[in-house]
Amino acid sequence: MNIRHLLLGAAASLALAPAAFAERGADGHVSIIYWQAPSILNPFLSGGTKDIEAASLVIEPLARYDQDGNMVPWLAEEIPTVENGGVASDLTSITWKLKPGLVWSDGSPVTAEDVKFTADYCMNEEMGCAQGSKFQGVKSVEVVDELTVKVTFEGPKPFPYGPFVGAQSPIIQKAQFENCTGAKAPSCTDANFGPIGTGPFRVTEFRPNDVIQMEANPNYRDPNKPAFATLTFKGGGDAAAAGRAVLETGEFDYAWNLQLAPDVLANMEAAGKGKVVAGFGTLVERIMVNLTDPSPNLPEGERSTRKHPHPFLSDPQVREALSLAIDRQLLTEIGYGQAGRPTCNVLPAPAIYASDVNDSCLVQDIERAKKILEADGWVDTNGDGVRERDGVELRILYQTSTNAVRQDFQALIKQWWAEIGVATELRNIDASVFFGGDPGSPDTFQKFYADVEMYANNFDGTDPEAYMANWRCDKIASPETQWQGENVPRFCNAAYDALTDAMARTASIEKRAELAKMMNDILMQNHIMIPLVDRGRVSAHSNTLGGVVLNTWDSELWNAADWYRIK
Repeated sequence: MNIRHLLLGAAASLALAPAAFAERGADGHVSIIYWQAPSILNPFLSGGTKDIEAASLVIEPLARYDQDGNMVPWLAEEIPTVENGGVASDLTSITWKLKPGLVWSDGSPVTAEDVKFTADYCMNEEMGCAQGSKFQGVKSVEVVDELTVKVTFEGPKPFPYGPFVGAQSPIIQKAQFENCTGAKAPSCTDANFGPIGTGPFRVTEFRPNDVIQMEANPNYRDPNKPAFATLTFKGGGDAAAAGRAVLETGEFDYAWNLQLAPDVLANMEAAGKGKVVAGFGTLVERIMVNLTDPSPNLPEGERSTRKHPHPFLSDPQVREALSLAIDRQLLTEIGYGQAGRPTCNVLPAPAIYASDVNDSCLVQDIERAKKILEADGWVDTNGDGVRERDGVELRILYQTSTNAVRQDFQALIKQWWAEIGVATELRNIDASVFFGGDPGSPDTFQKFYADVEMYANNFDGTDPEAYMANWRCDKIASPETQWQGENVPRFCNAAYDALTDAMARTASIEKRAELAKMMNDILMQNHIMIPLVDRGRVSAHSNTLGGVVLNTWDSELWNAADWYRIK
């Protein structure tokens, strides 16, 4: 199946029952609360999530990502690919075609000139565009005809879907912004606070850092949407207050990013006014395994370097046993509730990239872990509860950042590892130091002066090429790189590197997915890291608000045109 079939099928699966919509504006008013208040409605002048997502109700891209991370056409007729001729066979250009008949909220036509202008606007060096990375490697953008625009890259671009894709890269109207380019861009308050768009709503009032009032776009392309005539977007406060406003008092219909403990959320939800929803992306809480020796007895320039393999974590059997001893389901329940799910992959999503061959780790198996260590020669000869071999004891220094959930995880994992004969010393470090990256500090996650360490990270967008390349040999954090680099396990494998090289040359989404899965499986089956929990984002909506599909790949408000009031 080619990408077009996959994407169109995904789009079709999102369709809601026609009965959900009577006519535009029939369901009255809807209220949204974000505990971070928007300060501008121009994503090209702000990288803040609050600003990007508020703006997404008004201005839209050519394509965006659905809740599963699939790219779907939005203002474009289809997703350009090599197969359909939209992407050049040498991968140096991509051609987009607008849907015919699109108009801005002021009734004027949307044309390729608007698309080209958007690129020129962001690529203007005098402006300092917040979304400049979306246009990285773009050589030129040219109008082919009224509805067609061609983006040419400086060289082959296997993943050419940066410009005009996702909430960070919407199309803006040339007529409104053409006198607001370059250094003048931030001063154009009227345009930046009230952009003319193609989205389901248009701005009627904007009070920065407080509240936005909107109304249904009278020229929206679907005559029956949006179902709501007016919308309030309230900003400020904190996550707890936002949660209560939806789940307990019913004052608002939707609350964003509720970073609260599972029991707190459960108590709020018990009030019966609303529902907590979780959406998942690629954020995985994991234990990184140091394949090198962090011993303080080594010279400073040689600790945690490939000059000295780890005395026991270099043994894959030990790493496998450590993974098997962990109850991921219990960790998920305690730490994240419905905002998490146990995982055996470092790349859990999008669905097309998620491997299903590593799921055996989902079942804790203490007895098997013991047998693996026993067969590998690791035995407790002196009865102190700690296994040893050739004079080397299984004693681990386990570090992470200071965080209540992470300290709970450490305590449980220490207990499970003790059951298999591994002694564990726990250490937590202030997050500003741990993630600080200071090459002079002994406490950074990159320097990794411990045996194992725990944290989470992910990647922007849905294409994992750059992310999976983090574990190449040339990405190892070392004194030569000022301890910079994401390859903190110091993993080096020629076959793995070859897969990353192949992915950089591959355009087919299906083939890229195969390569990504193969890379994930090498890391997982060699236990270079030990994934624990696939962490999701939690929001909440009123029991009377229908059509909500939480999306962590794009704006959470991506399908607000489909929202409706449950009668």
